[in-house]
Amino acid sequence: MPEERPSTLRYRILRYTPNLIRDEWVNVGLLLEEVDGPRRAMRMIEEASEIARVRRLHPTADENLLRALPAEFDARLRAPEAEVRTYLEKIGQTLSNVLQFSPQKGLLAEDFDTELDRLFRDHIAPPPSVRGGIVENTRAWIRTRLNDVFRRHRILGKLEKGVRVEEFTQPGDPMRLDYAYRYNGTRGYLQTVALGRDPSQAKVLAYTAECIRARAANSEFTAITEIEPVRDNPRHQFIARLFEEQRISVVPLNRIERFAEDLRPRLR
Repeated sequence: MPEERPSTLRYRILRYTPNLIRDEWVNVGLLLEEVDGPRRAMRMIEEASEIARVRRLHPTADENLLRALPAEFDARLRAPEAEVRTYLEKIGQTLSNVLQFSPQKGLLAEDFDTELDRLFRDHIAPPPSVRGGIVENTRAWIRTRLNDVFRRHRILGKLEKGVRVEEFTQPGDPMRLDYAYRYNGTRGYLQTVALGRDPSQAKVLAYTAECIRARAANSEFTAITEIEPVRDNPRHQFIARLFEEQRISVVPLNRIERFAEDLRPRLR
């Protein structure tokens, strides 16, 4: 295979600063752009554990504002290019009361999505905590593992990433499914779900799958989890039943290598 040439990227960190006098902030988002290309992506904190971390650091943090940011930026970045550039140029002034961009930094990377995951993990995601010797996992952590596996099996570039679902649910729905693919008239979707985290992730995926199938019956869904659902764990079994009702397959990370190998022939 031909060697991929590195792309020049630039990024800025979005900081939440509820008290400007104290000049204390916490990183809540990341903007990544291609310097000589069209790609631009904004990733924000969304999981309950990520919001909770901000509240621990800033007990008076505006949780409603933080939860609204993903949809706000998603809508802004989908505007015409001239409007997006104007918005980004003014964002420091318009949001200077609580939100600020860090100085811009550049880097070279071979894969945009991989770099987005790495930067979010290094600068934004809560550090892994340990309870009883077990590292707590997040969707971002699972997605990073998936990208590594899919890249080794040479299918990462054949998957759509960050697929919007609003055309199937409701206009303005900010949710994006992690990956999508097509083969023989079938549309497939993959979504990471952390069983040990907020079970509402699973409920949102089940609702989304139901909406998509109502418009495109020949669709298949797979939830990628950090572990196999445990039989005597009520939360795990609730999620497993929910997925079974909506015909969502569950593939834990210990079976993802085989899953990727089986998926590869379909994507040719």
